[in-house]
Amino acid sequence: MAKRDYYEVLGVSKGASADEIKKGYRKKAKELHPDRNSDNPEAESQFKEANEAYDVLKDADKKAAYDRFGHSAFDGGMAGGPRGGGQGQGDFASAFSDVFEDLFGDFMGGQRGRPGGARTQATRGSDLRYNLSITLEDAYNGLTKQITVPSSVACSACDGTGSEAGAEPTGCPTCSGMGKVRAQQGFFTVERTCPTCSGMGQIVKNPCRSCGGAGRQEKDRALSVNIPAGVETGTRIRLSGEGEAGLRGGPTGDLYIFVDVQDHPLFQRDGMDLFCRVPVSMVSAALGGEIEVPTIDGGRSRVRVPEGSQSGRQMRLRGKGMPALRGPGMGEMYIELMVETPVNLTGDQEDLLRQFEELCKKNNNPNASGFFDKVKSFWDKVRD
Repeated sequence: MAKRDYYEVLGVSKGASADEIKKGYRKKAKELHPDRNSDNPEAESQFKEANEAYDVLKDADKKAAYDRFGHSAFDGGMAGGPRGGGQGQGDFASAFSDVFEDLFGDFMGGQRGRPGGARTQATRGSDLRYNLSITLEDAYNGLTKQITVPSSVACSACDGTGSEAGAEPTGCPTCSGMGKVRAQQGFFTVERTCPTCSGMGQIVKNPCRSCGGAGRQEKDRALSVNIPAGVETGTRIRLSGEGEAGLRGGPTGDLYIFVDVQDHPLFQRDGMDLFCRVPVSMVSAALGGEIEVPTIDGGRSRVRVPEGSQSGRQMRLRGKGMPALRGPGMGEMYIELMVETPVNLTGDQEDLLRQFEELCKKNNNPNASGFFDKVKSFWDKVRD
């Protein structure tokens, strides 16, 4: 039975590009795979036919011979044609493995190398994390902080190459520079990391004595970090290129500063707002008055306490909170009054309080004439 035209088998034109041929084969391979056509006895032979066609057309030399001589180019007797010996039958494992890797290579883990040529052996350094604890005042004002980071830096002896005297690494003979080795197991090709070069694709025949061929060394580095005003716990600051040095000259990773703002003995924070509890004497709470409260900027603000204030009453100070991390704006400060009860009273003070209690019983109407004058006189005596 005469063989069908290879281009016809793959469903592409004779002028098809390499990508179009590959796409045609992928389509046919999915369509005709025996596992998907158990009820079609012709599927297996058609699948092999498509594999044979792709094995020829994917190779530039074989394709050129086929375009010139047709199927006779692989009979073994054609002068100037490819070697005989059943080339036209197609290498099933080679052809299907090529497409299988293209479809599932990323899932199997790793990049395909190029046989015969060493792939890049440089590996990016790891990102590092540094936890920085600051006070609430530091978060309000912002600051520049000096930190010491234990890290890996490029080896100065070999300039990060990992080779003694700067000699260039050579391609790994085991994996031919791919970093992975493959083994055929039936229908599938199993790929694993090369044990000789640990996946680098290159080996150092004369490793640097200072770094052992890694191209980097452990060292503490002093860095200056700018902490902007308004940071909160969990704020992350990225320092590009300040992480771990890459392996054998690879790019450096990044350093991430994670900020933790310490608890404050007086202020509690909620975003840009601050909350503060302020003690108020019973006199000021009852008769009203002014008190001074500390603010996060180190100053003090005077606050008017309305008469008759109770514990838990909140008052707002505009613009006395935390600054915005990005952009203008200030938060608010909220103070909560805590009315203090006098303790350790003298006998005279106790008598005055009892007199006050009697006055309160007699004056159910707080607006009665002379009531507030008596109360004020009473508290004046308590204060004295």
